[in-house]
Amino acid sequence: MSSQPLIPRLQPETPDLQRSKRLQLVSTILVALLLVGGTIFIGLVGEKVPTDPNELADYWLKTSPVIDGHVDLPILVREVYGNNVDKVDLNKNMPGHFDLPRARKGRMGGFFWSIFEDCREEAGPDFLNATNTVRDTLERIDVALNLIDKYPDFTLCRTAADVMWAIKEGKIASLLGMEGAHMLGNSLAALRMYHLLGVRYLTLTHGCNNAFADSGGVFAAVKPKWGGLSPLGKELVKEMNRLGVLVDLSHVSDDTALQALEITRAPVILSHSDSRHFNNLSRNVPDQILDKIGHGKGKTDGVVMVNFYPTFASPDKKANVSTIADQVEYIAQRVGRKYVGIGSDYDGIEKTPDGLEDVSKYPNLFAELIRRGWTHNDLSLLAGGNVLRVLNGAEAVAAKMASEGKKASMAIYSKRTDLDPRPFPPQ
Repeated sequence: MSSQPLIPRLQPETPDLQRSKRLQLVSTILVALLLVGGTIFIGLVGEKVPTDPNELADYWLKTSPVIDGHVDLPILVREVYGNNVDKVDLNKNMPGHFDLPRARKGRMGGFFWSIFEDCREEAGPDFLNATNTVRDTLERIDVALNLIDKYPDFTLCRTAADVMWAIKEGKIASLLGMEGAHMLGNSLAALRMYHLLGVRYLTLTHGCNNAFADSGGVFAAVKPKWGGLSPLGKELVKEMNRLGVLVDLSHVSDDTALQALEITRAPVILSHSDSRHFNNLSRNVPDQILDKIGHGKGKTDGVVMVNFYPTFASPDKKANVSTIADQVEYIAQRVGRKYVGIGSDYDGIEKTPDGLEDVSKYPNLFAELIRRGWTHNDLSLLAGGNVLRVLNGAEAVAAKMASEGKKASMAIYSKRTDLDPRPFPPQ
């Protein structure tokens, strides 16, 4: 496949930007080489390329494995095992959608471990009441990191280069994605600490509004509080750009998404979203937002990673491989095949499409797309090339901002009073 689709074009080239991106360009070229290296080798040894779509999908995924944008394994470990990773055996059949044998069968090359803790009503209308949300978020991260450490199949990845190395070594690249800024406890400092622990994307909301942004809800719309991003939310997007944390627009309100796209300097993701074209849920992404993803005037580079949950994918709450392929194709037709990916929501959904019951079934979707005319190049990008380009692009922007001397934002939530100046020593 050509390396060109994997090279980010984020903004007009300047001498400083050219220098800051040289290493990123090298890494990007390595992405392409990694994705096709096995294909070249197989061709050299003369192995026959299959013609059956199911066999061809598996054959291509050997060298262009799936990088899933959203797998909720830490939630399952809390619910089933009480966060005790000693009780978890990923080498055997797990009760959810993921375990190592099924991941290997499905040609999984990596995934974002979803770090999620639900919204708490007791936080109050201004999100100021104390809750255990930050504690529970840290426990989710602890579960993920301990499982990654427990199994040599996994490698913790913080960069696109880490992902490339992991896949080259036959590992399952493991990245952390946080699903909802309510888990920040209204604090940009918390974002910086989560970043140090390995978090590489943050969904601006989950199903509730928070101190940073308005949510699109889950099954029904949420009454807006801010009209999109709050003042602190605008600072959050800039700070995420500075750190290299991807802005995730799944779950957010339309106004939040549009405003974030106006502010961000870096590519964005929708880590697990379906198109509103097929199912008019506020949780799904509308054409208005899709039309702003891409390259060119008025567009932002990004990747829309398709959710497998039948309730999101179809108005009758029933889905099969063809239903999800329709979602992939519609988004690809709207934004281009360079801007779509896979974000299954496995282990976070109670039902799955027929033919996509768990992580072993990814090849079924790719076989269906082969039948619809998708090429090896197209499917390599869908499987992982697009999300690697976007991650690489966010790293390039962070490097550029560092070269500009950008420092950590000291913005605080306007409704906090605990940081107001006080006499010292206390009287």
